[in-house]
Order: sequence, then C-alpha cells, then structure tokens
Amino acid sequence: MPHHVLVIGVGSIGERHLRCFQSTGRATVALCEPNETLRKTVVDRYQAPAFADLGSALSGHATLAVVCTPAPLHIPLARQCVTAGLDVLIEKPLSTSLDGITELGQLAAERQAVLGVAYVYRCFPVFKAFREALASGKFGRPLQFTCVSGQHFPTYRPAYREIYYARHESGGGAIQDALTHILNAGEWLLGPIERLVADAGHLALPDVAVEDTVHLLARHGAGASSVLASYSLNQHQAPNEMTLTAVCERGTVRCELPGHRLSWMTAPGGAWEQEVFNTPERDMPFIAQANAFLDAVENRTEPPCSLASGLQTLRVNLAALNSVRQGAWQTI
Repeated sequence: MPHHVLVIGVGSIGERHLRCFQSTGRATVALCEPNETLRKTVVDRYQAPAFADLGSALSGHATLAVVCTPAPLHIPLARQCVTAGLDVLIEKPLSTSLDGITELGQLAAERQAVLGVAYVYRCFPVFKAFREALASGKFGRPLQFTCVSGQHFPTYRPAYREIYYARHESGGGAIQDALTHILNAGEWLLGPIERLVADAGHLALPDVAVEDTVHLLARHGAGASSVLASYSLNQHQAPNEMTLTAVCERGTVRCELPGHRLSWMTAPGGAWEQEVFNTPERDMPFIAQANAFLDAVENRTEPPCSLASGLQTLRVNLAALNSVRQGAWQTI
C-alpha cells in the first residue's frame, strides 16, 4: 500500500520534498498551499492534488505530512497533523523558539506518531562514511573538529530578500538557515554541543540585515573527553564548498564537498588515503531522506534525525544567536 503524503507549503524546499517523495515510487503526494499562484504552478508541474487550507487537506487520505512552512509555524502545524493521526517530517530548523515542542513530543508519544526533522546531511553517503570512520575506533578519540564552509547564496536562492531568510523571526539569517545544517551534522558526528561562543555579522548580502557570516567555537561533550570545535561559514563567497576535519588521537579524517571525498592520514608527514563517493544528483540525498522516513514510518522506528536531535540543534541555534547578541559564552 502506498503512503499518502501531504506536503504543507511548496516554496523551494517544499517543492523539492514533493518531487522527491514522488520519486520514491512508494507514495502518492498531495500539497497544501494558501498562495493560489504558487499552488497552481506546482500542481501544473507535478499533477498533484492540492488544497488551499490545512483543514481541507487533513480531511482527505493523508497518512504522513511534511511541514515546509516558515519555521515559526512548524510546531503548531505539526501538532495539528499529529492530532489528525499523521506521522510528520518537519523541515529545519525545528522552530525559532522552544514553545510547544515538549507538548508536541508528548502528543506524538501518546499517538505513537513518528516525528523527524529534515537535516538532510545525515543522508549523504560521504557523511555516513565519515561518521562510521570516527565510530570505528581506528583513529582513536576525536580531539579537535573544524568546519569551513561557504557559498554564494544569491546564486542558489535568488529570492532570498523576499522569503523567510530576510528576518530572524521567520527563521532567517546564516545561523538558522545554513549553519544549523552543519551544527546538526557536527552533533551527529561528535555528540551534543555543551558550550559555545559565536560572532556573526552582515558583511555582503544586499537588501537584508541578518548575518551572512558566522564564526562559532564549541565544546562537544563535557570534561576531559570533550571535543574542541570551530565552525566558519559565509553566504557570499564564489566557491560552493565545505571541508570538515576531525583530528583524532591516532590520525586525521577529512570530509570534503562538493568532491564527496573522505580522506585520512595516520602517520605524521605521511600520505593521505582517500575514498571518493559518486557525486549525487542534487535530489538524491532528499530522495534517500524520503525513503528513510518512509522506512521509519513502516517499521515504527526512529528516523535519521529524531525530534529530540532536532530540538538539541534548535537549542544550539538559539544559544548561537544569544551569544552574538551578548558577546559571551553560552551553556546549552
């Protein structure tokens, strides 16, 4: 029996989820979008059933919802879907505040609903291999972690001035939009961030006031076993690239995008060894994420990123924003 998926909000990421759930071959997909022009455009592209309001959409056959609205609406919409008996995948970030999340988790537990957060890096093969390498014990305990990342945001999201990105209150700015993906990946690799300090500024993107450049120092874990980490990101450079390096007790492991290359060195002054993964077409990780969430629904198991993991990263997002405002370390 196919799953009946309802995508709520079909802006850029919602349209991608619609297309990718269709591509699994395991689901029929409908959409809910109040903007009539956008709704008709997406219906014409994908021949999907469409609803203008959530009440009408939930009266249909949906068994699973994907919430792709601006972040402040994620929790109330997810709650409405769980109340109606649906499993829910929520786009990142989980929200812009902690309001209602504990209650959503309790409701999901009562209804035995599967809830996930769409941090898609967990479905990239090179990231999975990076995590497996660190967990293998071959390189010993991670000691230091660095990430350097950037892209020319207007090239990839030319409407950034008119969408959620333009305001913190709607989930915008580099911390909530882009860095949150990397922080979630870092926590998946190394465990939760316990403390952080951040600096950020608006340096280049025209017509917005939110930060487009961030430097963040963090401690994953506490005490003698904690990992010292640094994250650097901007949204205005020409190269679209990211390099993550874990310095461990017995070697260094590095993950690089867009080359999708995992490299490691164990002998001081030695040679790098490497494994190169096929570069996926842009939709492929999202199709993998859709399939993984459908698997979780069918087996009633935890999805790649659980509500609890998404909540932890939300706490980190909020701490980073507070750190920038206060100029001080934050404890999560």
